[in-house]
Amino acid sequence: MMASLLKPSQITLTCTPPSTGRRYICPPNSPTLSISCSLKPWFSSTTNKTIKCAPSTPTTTTAMSLLLLTTGVSLSLVGPALAEQSPLFLELTEPSNALSLPTWAVHVSSVVEWIIAMALVWQYGERPGNESWKGLSWGMVPLLGGAMCACTWHFFYNSETLEALVALQAALTFFGNATMCIAAFRIYKSQNQSKNI
Repeated sequence: MMASLLKPSQITLTCTPPSTGRRYICPPNSPTLSISCSLKPWFSSTTNKTIKCAPSTPTTTTAMSLLLLTTGVSLSLVGPALAEQSPLFLELTEPSNALSLPTWAVHVSSVVEWIIAMALVWQYGERPGNESWKGLSWGMVPLLGGAMCACTWHFFYNSETLEALVALQAALTFFGNATMCIAAFRIYKSQNQSKNI
């Protein structure tokens, strides 16, 4: 009866003890959901909680990401041909040195992959005996800064007024390569020390 009045925006709440997960559905036009959760089933006491409703579920996020990816690829392949033939498309007046959509996709995805790699290296460093790997994650930061400089420079069509970003990118790349080399040596040294123990 109540389920028919509710939207499919869902969250999961776990009450402990005992560890029981329940799924609640947010009411329409409401950013929060008030529920009562019994913390101890052998007592009659309950705790009222107000929970913010999540805007989307992981499944929706994955589907949205896939949709955006396929739309971007489709537009990059078909868009130029349609723009030449159809007067309905607005004509873009970009400089000749503007990056194409596939080139932007490579730039942005490389930065995202680098951030994910930093996070994964950090997680690996959280394990006992792998603490030196956290240094590698820190060593990757200057290279991320260099990538941001490159993307910023390209975003402004390689403007001559921003040529300092090119020098900054070169300096960050040099410094980042050095910090990653030092971090790799520290990992090597710590692995050898752990083998000798």
